[in-house]
Amino acid sequence: MAEPAIFPLGDVALQSGATLWRAQLAYATYGTLNAARDNVVLIPTFYAGHHTDVELMMGAGRAIDPATHFVVVPNMLGNGVSSSPSNTPPPLDRAAFPHVTIHDNVVCQHRLLTEHLAVSRIRLVAGFSMGAQQAYHWGALFPEMVTAIAPICGTARTSSHNFVFLEGVKAALTADAAFNEGWYETPPVKGLIAFARVYAGWVYSQDFYRDREYTKMGLGSIEDVLRFSEARYRSRDANDLLAMLWTWQHADISANPRFNGDLAAALAAITPRAIVMPSATDLYFRVRDNEIEVAQMPNAEVRTIPSTWGHAAGRGTNPVDNQFIDAALQELLS
Repeated sequence: MAEPAIFPLGDVALQSGATLWRAQLAYATYGTLNAARDNVVLIPTFYAGHHTDVELMMGAGRAIDPATHFVVVPNMLGNGVSSSPSNTPPPLDRAAFPHVTIHDNVVCQHRLLTEHLAVSRIRLVAGFSMGAQQAYHWGALFPEMVTAIAPICGTARTSSHNFVFLEGVKAALTADAAFNEGWYETPPVKGLIAFARVYAGWVYSQDFYRDREYTKMGLGSIEDVLRFSEARYRSRDANDLLAMLWTWQHADISANPRFNGDLAAALAAITPRAIVMPSATDLYFRVRDNEIEVAQMPNAEVRTIPSTWGHAAGRGTNPVDNQFIDAALQELLS
């Protein structure tokens, strides 16, 4: 596992109009930048994920292989490693942490690549879930810099239904009196457990539970799945989860001065080659949403992951799904 480095961003003016003072972007690199500086693969993190979680998407003999590629993994703002509610000093700590968009994240990542790592070309931007949303943004905002993108189980703009799903898990977390409107001194454990249990019902599909696919994860029962989910989300800070949730809800590649809300224009601007990979059984990033998006992208196609693992098909934990995804990534990298 790579230890993160810190790129000091200084004071960052956010889309919300607020300023994130003394912002820090934590990132990890894997492999070596070649002499031509053209073997860069960027993998943004996903919801509640750290750079260490993204390591499941790469490895020896995989499509993304640090022996061949220089892999850069920037941690999202709000994820507890980069600047976040849990690690930002007053007066922007905890519930006072400002709203951050995907656009804000990608602009900061662009600075990391160009100003700090002296990279002018990215061979592939591949991302899962919120990482996919960042991949879409890279393709729309910096098409001249990116050769290809691979959004996996994610959309260019968060759908209304997806927004409502997130309202449900948010309500479960914030209903805990210990949450104290974000000014807690100790974790709101009951709220985190409720959040995790609701999330477990959405991240996997009905087929996943019916076919007991969770046994392939070393889990023996439904209760094990719920406890597995609790372990993950109880290891995260509640305000961090909510900060990332807001970012997710407001993801939209057209919500910036370049496109002024024109989603069709933003999608048409994604000129790099794109293979968009939804999961056939994802309950909130739906195949149909990707089909509508790809129809407006000039160099893109949809390849649906034939999985029963729901949204988690793109997470990197199911070897069969990994093989499908790797085949597409290898094609983009060849």
